[in-house]
Amino acid sequence: MRLSRFAADPASAHVRRLRRVAGSGAAATAALALVAACNGAGGPSASSVEVGPPKAGGTLTFALAADPTCLDPQQFGTNASLNVGRQLVDSLTDQDGRTGEIKPWLATSWEVNPQATAFTFHLRPGVTFADGAPLDGAAVKANFDAVLALGAKATVASSYLAGYRGTAVLDPTTVRVEFAAPSAQFLQATSTMSLGLLSPATLAKTPEQRCQGDLVGSGPFTLRSYKPNQSVELAKRTGYGWGSSLFAHPGEAYLDRLVFKIVPESGVRAGSLESGQVDAISDVQPQDEARFAAGYTVLTRPNPGVVFMLQANVSRPILGEDAVRRAIAKAVDRPEVAQTVLTPKYKAATSPLASVTPGYVDLSAQLGYDPEGAKRLLEEAGWRAGSDGVRVKDGRRLSVDVIFAPLFNASQSVLELVQQQLRRVGVDLRLRKLAAGEQNQTQNAGDYDFAYYNVTRSDPDILRTLFGTRTVNRLRIASGDLDTVLDDQAQNLDPAQRFAKVAEAQRIVTDRAYVVPLFELAQVHGLGPKVHGLTFEASSRLQFHDTWVG
Repeated sequence: MRLSRFAADPASAHVRRLRRVAGSGAAATAALALVAACNGAGGPSASSVEVGPPKAGGTLTFALAADPTCLDPQQFGTNASLNVGRQLVDSLTDQDGRTGEIKPWLATSWEVNPQATAFTFHLRPGVTFADGAPLDGAAVKANFDAVLALGAKATVASSYLAGYRGTAVLDPTTVRVEFAAPSAQFLQATSTMSLGLLSPATLAKTPEQRCQGDLVGSGPFTLRSYKPNQSVELAKRTGYGWGSSLFAHPGEAYLDRLVFKIVPESGVRAGSLESGQVDAISDVQPQDEARFAAGYTVLTRPNPGVVFMLQANVSRPILGEDAVRRAIAKAVDRPEVAQTVLTPKYKAATSPLASVTPGYVDLSAQLGYDPEGAKRLLEEAGWRAGSDGVRVKDGRRLSVDVIFAPLFNASQSVLELVQQQLRRVGVDLRLRKLAAGEQNQTQNAGDYDFAYYNVTRSDPDILRTLFGTRTVNRLRIASGDLDTVLDDQAQNLDPAQRFAKVAEAQRIVTDRAYVVPLFELAQVHGLGPKVHGLTFEASSRLQFHDTWVG
């Protein structure tokens, strides 16, 4: 079996990289990452203004807009959760947010077979978890096996291991991860915190214990305390010396302590930053952006992955009708949502994928605002206007609900505007606000019409995670040709051929209106003048290793 070897080579020139990667499984993955850069998937990592040399020590207090709910990055995928979890766990690889390239972290090098069914990682020796356990080949195998055992509790992480056959520990610092079919997305998946590594002792805990903070990683910070809906406190990991090759400095983090306070109300959060009660805040709301135009740093970056959208439960009687779903898609005025409720930092959706995602195609023509077309579709399907304007068919009102969690503060305003737009064509949209955990449970139970959220990932395989019927399949889509297209993109190592399949998948999802794309999310954080060196990692979550205060 011929293998293609990749090792740390930070000084490689762009052209030389392109030549070196041509014609191999690993090459295809790397080339895909480079195309991602051309598509703008990375963009410059945002950072606050630097003043003088970095200083070690001190505490940074950061206000989060939502409670993490679950601190285990393998289980939970909200921004609040992952912004904490990223500081606790390391990953086998890292992804350059500017170029999309996969870079060494705990794995100093790797080989991928030409079929992309076997990934051999060479681990950095001497790495330990915070409880003293070695981070060796056995720990890597235990983690991947444990993700599969979590099943639906690890929706995103388990999808990254679709087709997983197992991990062979070749020696303490060498593992080979094998799949039953090509997995073009797996190398990028190893850079995410969803496949971040936890201590074997943590893996023995129950999922609920891990969510509530009984977890240990090998990251630059350790967990001191978690008080739900109040705060999360982290402390610097003394002796940490195995950071990502993308970190700005080696060794321990600069900060002694990192305290996350939970401040859901956006006005209170902004006021806390202005008064100096906190050093930085997440989720600066559109109406508050102008407050930080001077004397502060607004740290912003678009999210790759699937956009914020209404995801239809097609097993429900009303949304099981193609005409109804298509009519609702036509009745939404996306530019009005972006321009009225949000700011120029957010873009109207033009596809199920955000425009900074590798393989994105512009489907704005199919997603144009067409209320008359929506009315015509509903009339043809037998939905007639009722006495209050809401359409009726066979005695049933055209009334559907949407479940959402207040993880993005503007969500309520966005959905209220969409509600008004749909009412104009005779559709009643009822809003059901749930806690993040409740939203997951409600989706798993199928007790909803639409679900509203986005999923961030800098790889188009996120489409398979969401729309493949062999994953969790919360939309209850019937298996068929879409699965074939999604599987083809996941197994195709040629970037051009893979992106052609990704484009086809976007068109199918849009044509059948399985989802109603709304807007592209961006991360918008406010930093006070003493905060320096805070950066985004490739999927737009925060990285505090190089952050300092002074």
